[in-house]
Amino acid sequence: MTEKILIVDDEEVTVQLITILLERRGYEVIKALRAEDGLRAAYRTHPDLILLDIMMPDMDGWEVCRRLRELSDVPIVFLTAKDDVRDVVKGLEMGADDYIIKPCDNDELVARVRAHLRRSPKASIAEELVFDGGNFRINFISREVRVRNSTIHLTPKEFNLLGVLARNAGRVITRADLVREAWGPEYGDAIDSLKLYIHYLRQKVEQDPQRPAYILTSRGVGYRFANI
Repeated sequence: MTEKILIVDDEEVTVQLITILLERRGYEVIKALRAEDGLRAAYRTHPDLILLDIMMPDMDGWEVCRRLRELSDVPIVFLTAKDDVRDVVKGLEMGADDYIIKPCDNDELVARVRAHLRRSPKASIAEELVFDGGNFRINFISREVRVRNSTIHLTPKEFNLLGVLARNAGRVITRADLVREAWGPEYGDAIDSLKLYIHYLRQKVEQDPQRPAYILTSRGVGYRFANI
């Protein structure tokens, strides 16, 4: 089966050139010139690898990467003109598998794509996760949460926390890992705020916040989402 590569970049000329390059190597290419379109394409087409720009007008690549990592371990390669070493570190810490600086050599780009495709297990991207016999639903396209048939209104930070917990249902996530995966490495000093945000989430999604059924505490370690 032909491997699919999704390119998310607002520079149309760049997208066309990379498309020609990859199609000549036998890959199927899916193109998105807007970040939101890229997210929808990822959910709809289940690509084997994503090439992602950072500087886009509607949503930056950092946020796209964060949302994709809520759902999947699909290889993500940043392809960007941002060449500061701090950006490289940030991209890798956010969960990207590689960081390539534009302009880059065509053969190098293809070689890196091939390497990540060889190493990566086939990953699927779920549009929606369902728990508790359908009583708890989290949709990652609409960023909507429904609990017992009621829509729950969450802030972006709350949704990102819940998304990471739900994607790792049944597994304890340390406080530091939860903050980093949900909010990004720049929020590494926000661990003290995590307890408060977990409190907010429980107030909104739990039937009895004092006896939570979904968001559980692992004392001294972190939190886990009940896989029920």
